[in-house]
Amino acid sequence: MGKCQRRKNNTAGNKRQRKACGTKRRIKDVDQVIDDAKHPEKFFGQEKDDALPGQGQFYCIQCARYFISEDAIKTHFGTKEHKKRLRRSKEKAYTQEEADFCAGLGRRGKSSVAAGSTGPAAAPKAMTK
Repeated sequence: MGKCQRRKNNTAGNKRQRKACGTKRRIKDVDQVIDDAKHPEKFFGQEKDDALPGQGQFYCIQCARYFISEDAIKTHFGTKEHKKRLRRSKEKAYTQEEADFCAGLGRRGKSSVAAGSTGPAAAPKAMTK
């Protein structure tokens, strides 16, 4: 009765389409950008590469993008996207120790213990028997 049922232009339930779009424009994470910003000299003065936009000569470290010309990168520096990435890259990077502490897997070194209190005498009374 009628035409066969097939998916037309509806990508909401198409798992393959979602996965392809999610990884197509993958950008570097903030911690990777912070590492790159520590050594900016490796991104400037690169050899010309025909496979990259602008032959790889115009690169934004914070956004991890190549641009086709100097005018294009100057315009990019004024965009909201660049300013957000710049602000996030100036923040202090999280360490694995902090991530474990927030997940409840460990302690944050000696700073988590109250200053001046050490040993079992400093433990709360509910914990001791």
